[in-house]
Amino acid sequence: MKVVYMGTPDFAVCALESIIKAGHNVQAVVTQPDKAKGRSKALIPTPVKAKAMEYNIPVYQPEKLRDEENVKLLQDINPDIIVVAAYGQILPESILNIPKYGCINIHASLLPKYRGAAPIEWSIIDGENVTGVTTMYMEKGLDTGDMIEKAEVVIESNDTGLSLHDKLKVVGAELIISTMEKLENGTATRTKQKHEESCYASMLSKDMGSIDFTKDAVVIERLIRGLNPWPCAYTKIDGKGVKIFKAQVCPVSDGAKPGEIVEVTKKTFTIACGKDGLIIKNLQPEGKKPMDTVSYLNGNKITVGMIAGE
Repeated sequence: MKVVYMGTPDFAVCALESIIKAGHNVQAVVTQPDKAKGRSKALIPTPVKAKAMEYNIPVYQPEKLRDEENVKLLQDINPDIIVVAAYGQILPESILNIPKYGCINIHASLLPKYRGAAPIEWSIIDGENVTGVTTMYMEKGLDTGDMIEKAEVVIESNDTGLSLHDKLKVVGAELIISTMEKLENGTATRTKQKHEESCYASMLSKDMGSIDFTKDAVVIERLIRGLNPWPCAYTKIDGKGVKIFKAQVCPVSDGAKPGEIVEVTKKTFTIACGKDGLIIKNLQPEGKKPMDTVSYLNGNKITVGMIAGE
């Protein structure tokens, strides 16, 4: 197939490479503009741009995809298919109507659940046992188009936002090849979404990570995993900010206040929550690198009775 590929972050790299290796003709890659990073403010190419450059594929980075010259560019390429994975801009109808086989999205959830920007993280935070990838026809609505194929992935008890992301990007890269084959040979099906079963996975923000210890430990533990590596769950211990990357739910004695440190050993400490408690395993003090709790306790005097919290 003659392909235009649209994607931006690391999640979209695997599928681009998969399409190239399957022998499809990627005519162009469309990705978000480069962003300045660090003190030097040097422009860093998006992960998808970097991969496209390895294969000498022309890269376009429009500020606004819907501008007339960008629509004309895609019309002139006249691709058989536009494949989209976490691109970051809404495709206007003028572009949705260009390719023969349509604009096909690789979405990191089992639609109609978790439409929106952060389906991977929210599936962990909400306590789902299974998630996956859906390929779908794109239309004007947000992730509302007809579904083509799905592949399930079990969410393990130790999965983080990062580990689940890495599983799903591989599954998505395999699924899009299957979907493209079916589109080409006329066996692709269209399944309408049950809109009443949908839920919205809103964009992540830093303030989401503030830990409320009045909540149940199991809820907080899922938040910690879902927001790892970004934006991270955080709190204050002894007045100092810490990010928490890993914790384990455990029972605590009745009468402990939410946020109270109820046990300290040489290797760990335990914080009481609304129900049960959390044994802290891995964290990052302000201005330091991430560390295990043993290292943290070596440099910080933590005692029973201290209260953690903002």
